[in-house]
Amino acid sequence: MPALRIVFMGTAQLACPSLEALAAQPDFPVVGVITQPDREKGRNLSLAASPVKETALQLGLPVWQPARARDAAFVAQLADLQPDLIVVAAYGQILPQAILDLPQFGCLNVHTSLLPKYRGAAPIQWAILNDDTETGVTIMKMDAGLDTGDILTQKATPILPEDNSQSLHDRLAAIGAELLVATVRDWVSGKMVRQPQPEGSTYARKITRNDGLLDWTQPARVLWNRWRAFTPWPGVFTHLPATPKPWLLKISRLEMATEAGPPGEVLRGDKSGIVVGCGQNSLHLLEVQREGGRRMTAGEFLAGHPLAVGAKLG
Repeated sequence: MPALRIVFMGTAQLACPSLEALAAQPDFPVVGVITQPDREKGRNLSLAASPVKETALQLGLPVWQPARARDAAFVAQLADLQPDLIVVAAYGQILPQAILDLPQFGCLNVHTSLLPKYRGAAPIQWAILNDDTETGVTIMKMDAGLDTGDILTQKATPILPEDNSQSLHDRLAAIGAELLVATVRDWVSGKMVRQPQPEGSTYARKITRNDGLLDWTQPARVLWNRWRAFTPWPGVFTHLPATPKPWLLKISRLEMATEAGPPGEVLRGDKSGIVVGCGQNSLHLLEVQREGGRRMTAGEFLAGHPLAVGAKLG
């Protein structure tokens, strides 16, 4: 196979293994990396490069950071690179048709779900939230829709009880990188037939901080999945009764329990943790963090902030 000129478009950490895998192929010269502009980050609001930019610079690859990929001036710059193929992974912008039509072999996308399930921004979190036992990676030929392109390849992986969104993210990133390299080879050599996505699509909307609020009327397993899905971000939280206003309490570690009681009510609190009633069964809070405070075991928290049995969280 002749050398293939590839442009890579990505921003988030999820995309870095795919970029590294492509750059490691001697016949896949990555001629340019496109990522989002540096963003303000941290308490000091210092400008920070995206993970993909940092990876590209470490690999010695040229980087472009357009504010809007659809701007005509950027599309012209991209055309000057003469890409045979564009690979997109966690880039963060919808590409215009002018870019989709540019390379000879089109634009391929690495998506972390088994499409058509979980199109959209947060497929990993929603797979855990919905108590799925399996997810995976899809490499698709992009079109103008949101994750609606034809499927080239897919690979599944189980969602383990010990998984959270970080562990599943890391595994899917590695699977995606390996699957991408194999798919590119077969795609450009004409060995692969693309398949339209079947019916039954679902949408995985973007997660917000407010999604972390626990609704104690839901079953313990639903809330346990919410904690797994939102670890490490945005985390889950509840509110403690206090004056003049309730305290926000972030729950860093928890497990399901079988004790029963009114939703949101403290059923037990001791050195082993805090047991809170749910719509079905209960949750055992193991590590917590009051807003503005440090993370500590629930037992340590109770030593300084006693919670009586019957206290209501919400």
